[in-house]
Amino acid sequence: MDPSLDPEIYLRLARERGWTVRHVLDTHVHADHLSRARALAERAGATHWLPEQHRVHFAHQALRDGAEIAFGDTHLRALHTPGHTLESTTYRVADRWLLTGDTLFPAAVGRPDLEANAGEARARAILLHGSLRRLFALDPRLQVLPCHASRPIPFDRSVVGATLGAAREAIRLPDDPGAFADHLLRRIPPTPPNHGTIVGFNEAGELPPGDPTDLEAGANRCAIA
Repeated sequence: MDPSLDPEIYLRLARERGWTVRHVLDTHVHADHLSRARALAERAGATHWLPEQHRVHFAHQALRDGAEIAFGDTHLRALHTPGHTLESTTYRVADRWLLTGDTLFPAAVGRPDLEANAGEARARAILLHGSLRRLFALDPRLQVLPCHASRPIPFDRSVVGATLGAAREAIRLPDDPGAFADHLLRRIPPTPPNHGTIVGFNEAGELPPGDPTDLEAGANRCAIA
């Protein structure tokens, strides 16, 4: 899910545990890091899934809202949650976990303005309000597991996440979508470094020559608290 490290790291972890990588998924087209999903899927002989959209320029399997993927003795269900990007999708797994990408963090939400003008950013903020309402209506005991943290965290082997109920309490979503959009757009953080270049590589399904982490250096600024 949203692989951002060298594919060999995931393959080694799978081998050590006796697992087989059959499905690789992205929650959206990323602007803050280079996706290794296509490379991982190719090396593992796995299926690469992306939310239904018209942004990427390479072969993949598209997931519509409500689509399911079975694996092992459980399944994953796609919930379209636009806002951070138009295609952003949350994956609900086994009625236990919500893999929220950059839509929802334990105490923050995804910024709606990357690769968007002012009008598009406001429209996406209003979409995000609806997506959060959809998520917050689910079982509050579900565990929110985002793509990354919304702030620096220690390397203490603890899971980065929170219950959906705790996230709902931390964010306190207002009823009015317009008020939410105004509040969000007033708090837009600085743009992540190299985001336009990173988006271009991710839409092409390619990695740059040399060390790809050179493009990813700098603060991750995709969340708004």
